[in-house]
Amino acid sequence: MSLFVFLMIMLGFNTNPVQAQSQGVMLVMGDSLSAAYGMSTEQGWVALLQQKLNQQTKDKAFNIQVVNASLSGETTSGGLQRLPGLVERYQPNYVIIELGANDALRGQGLRTTERNLARMIEISQQVGAKVLLLGIRLPTNYGPAYDARLAQTYLNLAETYQLDLDPFFLEEVALDPGLMQDDALHPNTEAQPIILQRLWPKLKNLMIE
Repeated sequence: MSLFVFLMIMLGFNTNPVQAQSQGVMLVMGDSLSAAYGMSTEQGWVALLQQKLNQQTKDKAFNIQVVNASLSGETTSGGLQRLPGLVERYQPNYVIIELGANDALRGQGLRTTERNLARMIEISQQVGAKVLLLGIRLPTNYGPAYDARLAQTYLNLAETYQLDLDPFFLEEVALDPGLMQDDALHPNTEAQPIILQRLWPKLKNLMIE
């Protein structure tokens, strides 16, 4: 510990502003589906989650600071590389992992994807964080066999590490053109509250268990 940090602590200054504002930290590790691609950050489901938590003022269990570390184009390899530093910085109580779609779109082998996700789960659990895993399904042109193996990857991880899993967190919006952007891959702004509504029961259980 540096002399400066020691003096800050002794004088009563909190050196971790995220922890100072909340009872806990939720770290979201995702790709463009969680990074508010194609819209302002405030319109994405992660930002809407923070707004919802802020409204739960009577319940201390929801006094949570959400840190959105999602990046458009992120892969499980990239997420795994960044996670240790983020865990050290934010010391999260909860980690939401929403990765794997870009691995598949780039043709990465599913064994590598599964290993990367497994390691991310292990890193999170080693610091005592509870983990929620969010699965994704692929467009039909990738073939049913590959899509089925991807879905099984998430199921295997959830069983191995005893995690709660949403196997297809975009299920309510992915097949509705009115809720998708023109690329048919990313949900639009109207879809974001629907995504949060689907995830809220699992997120709530994660925080109060």
